[in-house]
Amino acid sequence: MNCIKLLGQRLAVRNFDRQVAEVQICAVILNGFTALGIPQTVTIG
Repeated sequence: MNCIKLLGQRLAVRNFDRQVAEVQICAVILNGFTALGIPQTVTIG
């Protein structure tokens, strides 16, 4: 939740196409944070 707050709660641009791009960039960043938080498990044996 803290990562979402760091990205901001409002869109910075007024043009619709740029708003779409900004939301997509935020989604990619949040997915990156999620990927960092998932542990990598390795089987031994």
